[in-house]
Amino acid sequence: MKKEFEVLENETINDCLNRIEKEGYKVIKRTEKPIFKEEIEKGKTNYIPIGRKIIFQGIKDS
Repeated sequence: MKKEFEVLENETINDCLNRIEKEGYKVIKRTEKPIFKEEIEKGKTNYIPIGRKIIFQGIKDS
């Protein structure tokens, strides 16, 4: 069974990996998604990157 784990705001990647392991899962995939802020300047919409979201996919460790 697959489950997604997001690195939380006040959590390091290592903390997240330890949490995944404690729940009995093994990481099989890491995904990073950019976070954008929308700004409208002179009627034109601009998207400015302000961060990223890191998501790990895990499967139950048998």
